[in-house]
Amino acid sequence: MRLTRQTNYAMRILMYCAANDGRLSRIPEIAEAYSVSELFLFKILQPLVENGLVQTVRGRNGGVRLGRPADKINLFDVVRVTEESFAMAECFENDAAECPLVDSCSLNAALREALNAFFAVLERYTIEDLVASRKDVRTLLGIEALASARAPAA
Repeated sequence: MRLTRQTNYAMRILMYCAANDGRLSRIPEIAEAYSVSELFLFKILQPLVENGLVQTVRGRNGGVRLGRPADKINLFDVVRVTEESFAMAECFENDAAECPLVDSCSLNAALREALNAFFAVLERYTIEDLVASRKDVRTLLGIEALASARAPAA
């Protein structure tokens, strides 16, 4: 199964917010960190907000932050809200062509088992796991440089 670009960047938005330690993150900063367009990230935000994975704060000093703790957001939560279809083969789709084996197909059963195993693995990993696995994630994402630039001069 191949996840969409939307799912990939949804996870990256959440990772950025988690690495930002609860402070508001701005979409332009996230877009710059990942070298992707702001417009694309704004489109991805909608399902994340609607499903409580991200909160938005409007206004001049607004931004986004996690909707719940990073250790309470598993990867399957993200996949579930960003992917439109989990069809691994034509026979998984609602409007599938008629197949004489559809009700007793061993291929269908094997693919369904594989998909469920994929989901089970995603449920075991959280956004916190992804961020905590790299000690230098704040530096890699440019968060440390932004924090230094905002800090008042001594």
